[in-house]
Amino acid sequence: MSGSSVPPEDGGGTARKASHRTDYAGAIYGSILAASVVATAGTTGEFPRLQAVVLLEVTGVVFWATHVYAQLAGERLVGRPWSLRQIRRIGTHEWSIVEAATLPAVAVALSAVFGTSVNTGLWIALAVAVAQQVMWACLGAVRAGATRGLIVAEGFVNLALGLTIVTAKVVLKH
Repeated sequence: MSGSSVPPEDGGGTARKASHRTDYAGAIYGSILAASVVATAGTTGEFPRLQAVVLLEVTGVVFWATHVYAQLAGERLVGRPWSLRQIRRIGTHEWSIVEAATLPAVAVALSAVFGTSVNTGLWIALAVAVAQQVMWACLGAVRAGATRGLIVAEGFVNLALGLTIVTAKVVLKH
């Protein structure tokens, strides 16, 4: 299946391994999503810590489910129902979206242990989200066999995307 980030199935319904391809798209996407959620949380006033944690995780799950649905709908042959095997394969592949939201959520939750304000916890979570986004992009490039220059370029592109979200948070005065 061209253009899909999910490994295609072979004729028997089993996912084929794409040894030539390393895909960290879900983790990168989930990190950007988490950064966006954190950047906008509390922009209109005080935001409870638990709400921020729940918002991060619920958003991750909703976007995961949306990606699973979109992949399933995109793979569907007209008139054929989805198989449980397809749903599991795609759901497992896209789970990194939820995982990427978890570390920033943990950062917000743990910020209470260190006695920081919710706002400080949100900034820490934003830094975690951007850092993991850059890390996943670079790791994906390394695992795909990219040159050192391309790995650095991947890191800079993802850092620029993350810093764009940080800038939006600053502009929103939070």
